[in-house]
Amino acid sequence: MHVPTLADVYAARPRVSRVVRPTPLMRHPLLSAETGLDIVVKHENHNPTGAFKVRGGVNLIGSLSAGDRLGVITATTGNHGQSIALACRAEGVPCTIVVPLGNNPEKNAAMRAYGAELIEYGRDFDEARERTEQLQHARGLRYVHSANEPLLIAGVGTYALEIFEDQPDTDVIFVPIGGGSGACGCTIVRTGLGSRAKVIGVQAERADAFARSWNTASRVVGETADTLAEGMATRVTFDLPFGILTQQLDDIVCLSEDELAEGVRLALRATHNLAEGAGAASLMAAMKLRDQLAGKKVVCVMSGGNIDRATLTRILGA
Repeated sequence: MHVPTLADVYAARPRVSRVVRPTPLMRHPLLSAETGLDIVVKHENHNPTGAFKVRGGVNLIGSLSAGDRLGVITATTGNHGQSIALACRAEGVPCTIVVPLGNNPEKNAAMRAYGAELIEYGRDFDEARERTEQLQHARGLRYVHSANEPLLIAGVGTYALEIFEDQPDTDVIFVPIGGGSGACGCTIVRTGLGSRAKVIGVQAERADAFARSWNTASRVVGETADTLAEGMATRVTFDLPFGILTQQLDDIVCLSEDELAEGVRLALRATHNLAEGAGAASLMAAMKLRDQLAGKKVVCVMSGGNIDRATLTRILGA
């Protein structure tokens, strides 16, 4: 499987820019005051689908061969699916998406609004993904994996280009890890540009298969991925991103459910942005490690803002 390079990220940029404008890298005085850090936020929650993954979807679907344009199928908890659905609508490609039962209803509605056929199956993302792989063969569709796709990783890597163009002297980037495409994009661009910035991944303690695998160099499968941060809710690691991040990720931090919830509240009060659990995780990770970050230029990737009303109500009422 092709490992994306900096050249691939630059090649993706013209396709991505047809749909996605550069997102702001913003300094929020209240966030700086609460954390005590020189900190800025990369607002990928300002993208058309409310999340960073639209960049990868636009790049991949825009690159499909004529044969693959007969139809695609993918599995998702929402943000990846929205990216594929939006890109398919723009390119006139039929789109089928499998989501787990009880998935975020607002994300489901958004995918249907983009014209995707939605199938609900399984207790979590990984069971939905296994069903997708079965349907791919039965229906003769092009399967779009949510992580093992070089074009997805190259596409999402365009936000890392924007980070280093806006702030070349960045010291640390915090980025949430579910499948790992966003963190891969950051490390590929960081290394390709010759930056010394450290890329630190963030996971949920209750969906920490990647963190345990990365820390031990022995890939594990979790029993559950029961976390409010659905963008990080996977029980497994994936070949392409795990291989990249084993070589290039600098560190990883895991957050409790209470910390993830506080991250959402922190995003609201200190940046006045609505962030989903995964999107706010980078802020809370920086807060958790703030004693180690004094004097460094810190970037937090707010990867998405697609939190459902029930989860938000519960977090704000706590």
